[in-house]
Amino acid sequence: MRIFSIIFISIALLLSTACTSGDQINGRSFKSSLKSVNRIKNRLPQNLRVPFELSYWAIRDYYRNNKEFLDIVGGKNPEELIAAGKEVFLTRRAEGFAEYQKYTTWGEMIGKYQQDRQNQTIKRKHEPRDAQNNVNYSL
Repeated sequence: MRIFSIIFISIALLLSTACTSGDQINGRSFKSSLKSVNRIKNRLPQNLRVPFELSYWAIRDYYRNNKEFLDIVGGKNPEELIAAGKEVFLTRRAEGFAEYQKYTTWGEMIGKYQQDRQNQTIKRKHEPRDAQNNVNYSL
């Protein structure tokens, strides 16, 4: 009986992991789509993370109805989502959306956001004046 339960649990775990689509967005609910987007984003190469994330949020901003949004992003892999995000960018730019008017192309916008992300991760240099403003007290 013990061996049967171990085999049953093993098969159940194997089936549950085998049935998930690893590189596709889960479109069952908004919460599940966020989880799958974060999981996929962490597996992507560094140069695709920003376009993937920007595409997801650009589509979300354009399609505010949850059902319509989930129908669009559900089942898409990273390349398909980026292509859909680029289409949304071009559509909204043509409509006169102020945020997208700053950029002439999709690549220019992606480059700007990648540069911003790099600037956030650069460590600050130590200022010599900071040593004078030490809040640690000698007891």
